[in-house]
Amino acid sequence: MIERIETGIAPSASPVSDAIKAGQQVWLVAIAEDPQSGAIVAGGIEEQTRRTLQNLDIAVRAAGGTLANIVQVQVFLIDSSDAKGMNTVYAEFFQKPYPVRATVVVKELLAAGLKVEMLATAVVG
Repeated sequence: MIERIETGIAPSASPVSDAIKAGQQVWLVAIAEDPQSGAIVAGGIEEQTRRTLQNLDIAVRAAGGTLANIVQVQVFLIDSSDAKGMNTVYAEFFQKPYPVRATVVVKELLAAGLKVEMLATAVVG
């Protein structure tokens, strides 16, 4: 059975969920948005990565886990030169053994001003 997790983060205007649970697996998506207003946070890649990971933390906790339960992360950046700054902040949130991760550079992300988006899979239970 699939369960939508209520994270408390401002809902998207698009037909998407930011956290879904099926059994012990949780699929999550996070962007650099203010969790109350939904506005994209200002700043560079470090600020946006930090907010994205804070939102990921909020979502996984709502599903009954922590960042330590995340086993896979997919990172989408719009500029390959942002990888270094993203990695610096990412290392503040995850410890060894790090989740499996793919980092992909894309042409653009849907929200204006957005520099990073992350998809994650966690195992909780």
